[in-house]
Amino acid sequence: MHPLLKALIGVLIVVAALYYIFSGIPGYVKPALSDVLVVLNGAIPLFLILLGVFIAWLEWDEWKIEKELAKEEKKLEAEKKRGRKRK
Repeated sequence: MHPLLKALIGVLIVVAALYYIFSGIPGYVKPALSDVLVVLNGAIPLFLILLGVFIAWLEWDEWKIEKELAKEEKKLEAEKKRGRKRK
């Protein structure tokens, strides 16, 4: 299938979903905006918790890598000094 056709289908799905959220299906289903807001009200705090944990994990990992790099640099400097003393 052509990529533009897939993009068009994606846009149509987004438009249909937005129409359903704000207008529902006239005569059959009420608008789903209140339901979407309830889901967002529950999902946003959980998302923020996960985001905070992810950021903390990334920073912890970066701190450990910086610590290892500093240790390696000290090791290389010590080896260079030993090499100079031998000559």
